[in-house]
Amino acid sequence: MAQPNSRRICRKPARRKRSSQGDDDHEDCRSSAAHARRRGAGFIGSHLCAELLARGHRVLCLDNLQTARPSNLRLLEGHPNFAFIEGDIVNPLPAAVIERTNEIGRIYNLACAASPPQYQADPEHTMLTCVVGTDHLLRLAEASGARFLLTSTSEVYGDPEVHPQREDYRGWVNCTGPRACYDEGKRAAEAMAFDFARMGRAQVRVARIFNTFGPHMHPDDGRVVSNLICQALSGRDVTIYGDGTQTRSFCYVSDMVEGLIALMECDIDGLEPINLGNPEERTVSELLEAIVDLVDRPVTVTHLPLPVDDPRRRRPDISRAKAQLGWTPRTPFTKASPSPAPGSPRRSALRLRKTSRPSRSPPSKRHLPPSPGGGDKRDIQRPATPVCGAFLRKDQPFAPRPLGRYLQQVSIGAATWLRALR
Repeated sequence: MAQPNSRRICRKPARRKRSSQGDDDHEDCRSSAAHARRRGAGFIGSHLCAELLARGHRVLCLDNLQTARPSNLRLLEGHPNFAFIEGDIVNPLPAAVIERTNEIGRIYNLACAASPPQYQADPEHTMLTCVVGTDHLLRLAEASGARFLLTSTSEVYGDPEVHPQREDYRGWVNCTGPRACYDEGKRAAEAMAFDFARMGRAQVRVARIFNTFGPHMHPDDGRVVSNLICQALSGRDVTIYGDGTQTRSFCYVSDMVEGLIALMECDIDGLEPINLGNPEERTVSELLEAIVDLVDRPVTVTHLPLPVDDPRRRRPDISRAKAQLGWTPRTPFTKASPSPAPGSPRRSALRLRKTSRPSRSPPSKRHLPPSPGGGDKRDIQRPATPVCGAFLRKDQPFAPRPLGRYLQQVSIGAATWLRALR
């Protein structure tokens, strides 16, 4: 286990350049006693970096910024135990990483674009990130004696015929379809990691991550939570693929980070993957209704055909995580709007009111009327105080629940973006 003041390295791949410098896109590199982490400027990676620093570790973050935003690391830039290197792990690792080999004690590989529009935009790079990038980091782990954690994905189960999905289920994956670059890339990365473990070349851990949401998600990256929130706030038609009955299970990012660290530090043989996710299952239509409950404006829903190989059901069986890690998500996904503290006024940076709406119906479009009282989001003022990734005014002492907290963060950015367009 890493000790305080040791170094963690994390890597994230950048968009592929045929040069001698490399960086990976899925994670950052952090090091704690040399923790290496790839794609630390990304969504989950930036939260992991912050948590590792809070626990007293030194962190080296490697990221190519392909899908990440440097702003995710803004609050970490001045930290004395944090260092950032831009690079792509598809290429040979940068010299600045190699020269720290003896300092590295943990390597978190979160590299690879994770949303379908992003990983399908350059499928070759996606596959190379999963396979070549993972090989580079495993060899770094072998040379340094570091423990290696691969963040795999629930997509290795494909469109599952078994529900909920257990780690011993081998999946139903289209190995030649448009999602294969990611699905098969992650399956290959798992195979390589387990081969290194069986040969005694590295200590490995493999996490199969299910849908995760929270602050630092890119507002327009193609994931269902950010898609629906941004479309609803901008006044565009809200897009539902299929009839909305397909299910997902959403885990809040702080719970996911705790699970990753618990997996990295647990004393297991590492020869079995472990599911990390929230076993609470809901349909996409239910997700939309939770968002509409928080958005004070009319919403028009348009149904489009399901994308090729889009999974119909997704829910993790986390029995293994509970038994071996003592981990279970603690943050419930809630439809409720922010809950005021006792005695405080019910006010927030956004006016969040429940929207009256008809029950779900099969037509291709349905119109959800605005709630009484309406409200113009163009009048939103940027709040002053950051609280857990959400921005609230100093005179509003209540803590929003997860979905409301994330929606507040996204809505502030969306309001600023819309004002700029006007």
